[in-house]
Formats: sequence, C-alpha cells, structure tokens
Amino acid sequence: MRRLNSQDWTGKKWRPRLATVVVAILIVVMALPLVGLFFFRLYENQLIRQTEAELIAQGAVLAAIYAEDVRAAGIAPDKLGGPVAVDAERSASTNEPYQPLEPRLDLASDTVLPTRPAPVAAIADPAFAAIGAGLAGILAETQKTTLAGFRLLDPRGVVIAGREEIGQSLADVAEVRAALAGRYASALRLRIPNQPAPPLYSVSRGTRVRVFVALPVAVEGRIAGVVYLSRTPNNIVKHLYGERGKVTLAAIAIVGGTLLIGLVFLRTVSRPIYGLIERTKRIAAGDREAMKPLDHHGTREMAELSAAFLDMAQKLQARSDSIQTFATHVSHELKSPLTAIQGAAELLRDSGEAMDEAERKRFSNNIVTDAGRLNLLVRRLLELARVENLAPSGESTSLDAVLALLPADTRLTVRVEAGGGTGLRISAENAAIVLANLIDNSARHGAGLVSISAASAAGRATVVVSDDGAGISPSNRGKVFEPFFTTRRESGGTGMGLGIVLALLKAHDGTIRLVDSERGTRFEINLPAA
Repeated sequence: MRRLNSQDWTGKKWRPRLATVVVAILIVVMALPLVGLFFFRLYENQLIRQTEAELIAQGAVLAAIYAEDVRAAGIAPDKLGGPVAVDAERSASTNEPYQPLEPRLDLASDTVLPTRPAPVAAIADPAFAAIGAGLAGILAETQKTTLAGFRLLDPRGVVIAGREEIGQSLADVAEVRAALAGRYASALRLRIPNQPAPPLYSVSRGTRVRVFVALPVAVEGRIAGVVYLSRTPNNIVKHLYGERGKVTLAAIAIVGGTLLIGLVFLRTVSRPIYGLIERTKRIAAGDREAMKPLDHHGTREMAELSAAFLDMAQKLQARSDSIQTFATHVSHELKSPLTAIQGAAELLRDSGEAMDEAERKRFSNNIVTDAGRLNLLVRRLLELARVENLAPSGESTSLDAVLALLPADTRLTVRVEAGGGTGLRISAENAAIVLANLIDNSARHGAGLVSISAASAAGRATVVVSDDGAGISPSNRGKVFEPFFTTRRESGGTGMGLGIVLALLKAHDGTIRLVDSERGTRFEINLPAA
C-alpha cells in the first residue's frame, strides 16, 4: 500500500493563503462605501431628493404669494383653470391640517427625460400678466440666492414671470401639463450646461441631470396657475469636497477599523494556525520538545484544537515507544529459545555416532522444551493482541459466576471471603481470564491459598485478590505490569500474564494495582458495577 505524504493530501492545485483571503475580504469591506456611492448612486440620489425638497419648499411659498395676489386682483372664476385634482396620498386623512409634499424622484428607477422642450409663442391674459410683473422682482432676487430657475405660469401655461420666456407657452411640457390638471409633478431631465463640467465631475451621473418641479396654484378649488421650478443637483464630488473634513475622518475610521479587524483576525486565528502548522512539522520530524501548548491560542476553539492535536501526538508517540519497546522484548524473548534450538539441532547433526543416547535425548528434550516455550509465547502474544483490540460487549456477571468457570487448580485453594454476588460489568469469560492469570501467578510463587473479596459503591465494584505466597520484592514492585517481566523464566514464565490482565481490564474501563500486604501479594481490581 502506497504511503500518503503531505503533497498527496494538499494536491498540486493552487490555493490562496489564509492571509491573502483575509486581506481580500478587508479590501472589499473598505470598498463597500465607495461601491454604495458610485455604483448604487445612493449619495447622488439623496442629493436629488434634497434638491426636489428645496424646490417644493420654494415653490410652495411662491404659490401662496401668487394665490393671494390672484384673490386680491378679483379675477373672475371663469378665467381660472379646471378644478384641482384630488391627491389620494395627501388626502388620506382629511382631519390632518398639514399635508406635506414628499420628494418622489429616484435616480435609480426614474427615466431621465430629454432636455425640456422649447416654449411656443402665446399671449398671456393681461390680468395674470400684471400679477406676474409684480412678482418678477421677488423671483429674480430669490434666484440669486437659491440658484433655482423660476417660471410663473397662468392657467393656460403661458409664462407670466421669470427671467426668460415671458409670453411663451410651456403647456406642452409633461410636468406642466400634469400641474395644469391639478396634480403635483416632478421630472429628471438632461441639463444643458452653460460650460463643461470639470473632468473629475464626470464620475457623477447627477451632474448631467436637472430637477424640474411643477406645483399647481389653487384658488377657490380651481387652477389659478403653475409655479415651475428647476435646479441642477449639487455635484457629489463638489459636495464631498465641501465636507472633506468629515469625509477624511470617516475614511480614517474605516481604514482604522479595517486594520483593527485584520489585526484581531491575525492574532486570534491566523497566527495560532501557522503556529500549529509549524509544531506539526517539528513533531513529524521527531522533535519531542514541540509537544507543548502554543504560546498564544487566540480563541477557545483554537485552544481546544491545539489541545486535541497535542493529546493525539502524545498518544501516538507513546504508542510508538510502546511498539518499539514491545518489539525489542519480543525479539529478545524469541531469540533465546531459537538460539538454543539451533544450537542443539546443530550438535545433533554434527556429532553423528559420537554422541551417546543420553546426550542425544537431552538435546532433543531441550529442543522440545524451547519449542514449547516459543509456542506458549506466540499464544500469549495473540491473546495480548486480542484483548488490546477488544470492544466491551456490555455483558454483566457476578463474582460467583466467574469462579464457576475457573478450572480446578490442585496447586492451591481459592476461597471467596465476601461479596460473591457482586455484579461486574464484564463478561464472565473475560473476568475468568483475569482471575485465572492472577491465580496462576500466585501458584507459581508458592501460594497455597488465594482469597477473593468484592464490594460495590457509587457505581464501581472493587475486587481484591490476595495470596499467602512469597510476595513481590520491593525492587520488582514497579515492574510487575511491564511486558515480558518475570522472575520464573526458567519454569516457563513468559511475563505476559499481568500485561494481558491490564489490557483486558482497560478495555472494560477497569484498573488493577498492586497494594501493600503483610504477607504474600494483594491486587485490587476496579470495574464498573452491574
């Protein structure tokens, strides 16, 4: 099977670095205000709405003055226009004393009409022309301040006041026609600039349009004329330049906020990830000093990821060390009987007739004994491999049921002191393997009696196995659970019995430890209670 390396996992496809992705995202975030300004025209549209609102306010004042002059002039009703149309939106509540006109133009959705059509020749009614002449001065002075274009029209759409086009008709203009019918109207039209705009202004669509507003003037419920106003909206570049102080502060805030976000992301996400990658490479290269927590984790998730990774690395390292040690022990344990078998076989082969029958039988017995030891060692290895990969079955048993499965051992007596009915969360067969190994060890060390007692509390069961044998010397107490450690190698001991017991109990969430005893040996087993 081919071994996979890091190149196999990552592939040769180009992928951006995390820092590159973060920088790209931050650039997009900084660009969003500019996108709103120049692509969606949000700010330009606001300037157009503002211009329309200003024209409505100025037109309303002029309309009120003009209506008062019409009433004062005593113009006959038959010279007025048609009735004022009812605006459904403004008359929704008849109890409201105020009915304001709201700006309606939208640069994003409204069609920009062609330049305003030229007026046509007409004759104004003398009575209305006299009123217009009286208001001409007010219009001229107002225009100097507001920069708006004013046209005051009579009920037939003829200009009676304004700097130009007096005596000509604008009745065919769409917004004027709507106002003469009694409805407020506004429109966006292409402007005719007196001089070309500066090159920088070309980025603004709003510089190429002009806002037109037509307000009907009502007297006694009939149309007395139209106030027709127009003005070019403020240019966005010019407006932003006028607000350059605030714009600069806003830009500094946006850039500063973006840099702060980038710094926080770098410290809390990017740096720990790169640190973990560097640690991974060092651990893969065999550097055990790299198996320690990062200096800075940044976030809780990164700390948990780092802890889980280091825990996995430590377990893999411990597993590797265990395998290496185990392989060393196995090779040593197998080498000794194999060497003895090989030596005896060579002597039998080379001696020929020179070796007497007694020596031949002795060497043959040595070969059989060492072969049996190898066979026992292999079986023990298979048992250890099986229990290390054993999954708990969920079965339960009692101490009495386990003892019933144990074969009779003529070398010693097994006695239950207490707790024979204690339940254990382990199968009877596996529990019997544990006790059988412990009893066999006691018998090999000269014990004549093995006492077993059990008790349970707080969901755990404790089984104590003690004997009256020779015990374990203080120098060997820390080695009893090491694989292949035995003091009875000459009598066939493999040193794997307690290793099998430890692995079997660990697979069932259990533990075993050697405890102090006045005589013999005492082991304490802890398992989940049934």
